[in-house]
Amino acid sequence: MLTNVKVLILVLISSITISAQEFQGIATYKTQRKLDLKIDSTQVGGMQDEIMAMLKKQFEKTYILTFNKEESTYKEDKSLAPPSTGGSVMIVASVGGSGELYKNIKSQHYVKQSDLLGKVFLVQDSLETLSWKLQSETKNIGTYTCFKATLEREVNSDLDGSKEMQTVTAWYTPQIPVSNGPEEFQGLPGLILELSYDSQTILCSKISLNPTKQITIKQPTAGKAVTQAEFDAIMTKKMKEMESQYEREDDGERSFKIKIGN
Repeated sequence: MLTNVKVLILVLISSITISAQEFQGIATYKTQRKLDLKIDSTQVGGMQDEIMAMLKKQFEKTYILTFNKEESTYKEDKSLAPPSTGGSVMIVASVGGSGELYKNIKSQHYVKQSDLLGKVFLVQDSLETLSWKLQSETKNIGTYTCFKATLEREVNSDLDGSKEMQTVTAWYTPQIPVSNGPEEFQGLPGLILELSYDSQTILCSKISLNPTKQITIKQPTAGKAVTQAEFDAIMTKKMKEMESQYEREDDGERSFKIKIGN
């Protein structure tokens, strides 16, 4: 009888271990940004409504986080991406970067495939240790009970490399026991379902846990390998070149540029 009990316990432990290893899911996130801009109609020739609509489309995107206990990929859902808009308006905007982001929570590293002006880079570096402050405040997002966490971190404020403090607010749910979330954010005792910083909000709109079709998570491999610091330096140089070129061009029309975000 005792032997049978031991066997049962071992089977249960084995089942729990396998279940934990195979735990996986797909989370859909939508991004929004509050735009508090005052555009002088004399500078844009009556295009203020068109410009605001263009900006709104730029910041309302859908991203897919595919995850298991240890790994994840985060990328834009291109099938829902808004069509490109032509025009003479140059918008220099940073919204967390483009391309596919792979994170490995166990080894604490990430790989991000980024397209910068037609050249593909493979940014490889260590995940940042985020000093989250856990709060007691809770709210429901869908059917999940979420807890609040906040973070103060230093970020680049402009192309000149200066720094400023940024406050990040996250809502995570221990009901989905993965220490992950959208963009580069991770390190909480549950999946992040809502994230906000600056004027941007990222909200989870749909979750599928343990789908019948097996999920395969692979890190991107194509592109020139660089560190995050090297990529930031390349991007800063390219953006300055673009700004300089744009300022030199003069086709007789009024022009302007908008920079949003850090």
